[in-house]
Amino acid sequence: MNNPVTKTPWHLWVVGIVSLLWNSIGASDYVFSSLRNEAWFEMMQYPPEGIAYLDAFPAWAHGGWALGTLGAFIGSILLLLRSRHALTAFAVSLLGIAITTAYEAGVEMPAVLAEAQPAWFPYLLWSIATFLLIYSWSMKKKGVLR
Repeated sequence: MNNPVTKTPWHLWVVGIVSLLWNSIGASDYVFSSLRNEAWFEMMQYPPEGIAYLDAFPAWAHGGWALGTLGAFIGSILLLLRSRHALTAFAVSLLGIAITTAYEAGVEMPAVLAEAQPAWFPYLLWSIATFLLIYSWSMKKKGVLR
C-alpha cells in the first residue's frame, strides 16, 4: 500500500529549533543543578538560599522537575526528527510542570529567588508547553510526524 509522504512544513523547523534552544535552558538547569555543579551555580548566581531550596525538594517534586525539563528537551528533538513520539514527550513535560507547580504552590520560595523570578514566568512556561503539545498533536494529525 502506498502512503503519500507528507512534506515537512517550514514552520516545523522554526518551532523545533526555537523550542530546542528554549528547552535546552531548562534541561541544562535541571542537569547541572542536580549534579551540584559549582560553576553552574556561580554562573547562574544561585544564592545559598536557592541551593538550600533545591536541596529541600522531595523526590516526587524533583521527579516532576526532571519530567518537565527533560521531557520538553526530548520532545523538541523528536519534533525535529518528525517522530510521533514528540507528542508523548510534550505530554510528559506538561505532567512534570503540573507536579512541580503543585509542589511550589505549597512551599514558600526564598525571597531572594522570588525577587529574581518574575511573577509571569510560570504562565510563560505553561503557555509554551501547552503550545508545543497542541502543535505536535496537530502535526501528528496532519501526518507530518511519523
